[in-house]
Amino acid sequence: MTALSISEPGRDCPLCPRLHEFIAEWRQREPSWFNAPVPTFLPPDGDDAVRLLIVGLAPGLRGANRTGRPFTGDYAGDLLYSTLISHGFARGEFKARPDDGLELVGTAITNAVRCVPPENKPVGAEIATCRTFLVPTIARFPNLRAVLALGSIAHQSTVRALGGRVAAYPFKHGGQLPAGGITLFSSYHCSRYNTNTGVLTEAMFVSVFSQIAAFLQE
Repeated sequence: MTALSISEPGRDCPLCPRLHEFIAEWRQREPSWFNAPVPTFLPPDGDDAVRLLIVGLAPGLRGANRTGRPFTGDYAGDLLYSTLISHGFARGEFKARPDDGLELVGTAITNAVRCVPPENKPVGAEIATCRTFLVPTIARFPNLRAVLALGSIAHQSTVRALGGRVAAYPFKHGGQLPAGGITLFSSYHCSRYNTNTGVLTEAMFVSVFSQIAAFLQE
């Protein structure tokens, strides 16, 4: 079994019944949508090129669940990909669709939970179950140096995937901690809710990527 086959759930993954049923419902309602576990977005140079892995929470219903690419089709992607491009972690133009030609540079993007959850809220058992894919996802990149977790749930699941105790790695925006042989960075999630309420500003988000870029140049 290859690293790819164990790090990506199958299209009809049944491990989380609630999520499986939710996707089945949306396949009937919107048959043209992707409506499946969203795979990790990779750079064209493949696994060996990845030095930074970004871990989000879960696909958005009308975002990645519709388009099949992480953070594509909703506001969170607008902020994420513009920031990636400005820091050299992506190239091209982001047009919020998977055929826009945008390419990642030394970076991969995945989610702690690969299937869209109702109301964008996965439950604890679903997060734990999907960690069986997050662990080998992290392991598939031999030159990985940094992981950026977006939001506290992604942060906690990543800590556990790296073999750490959550209490020893508290979530903090702008956090930078060594964990499991890599360095774990943390940011508030770039959701529209967080930016609209002022929890996260564009400057705050950009500063995290500046921090990561400086780290990767060391």
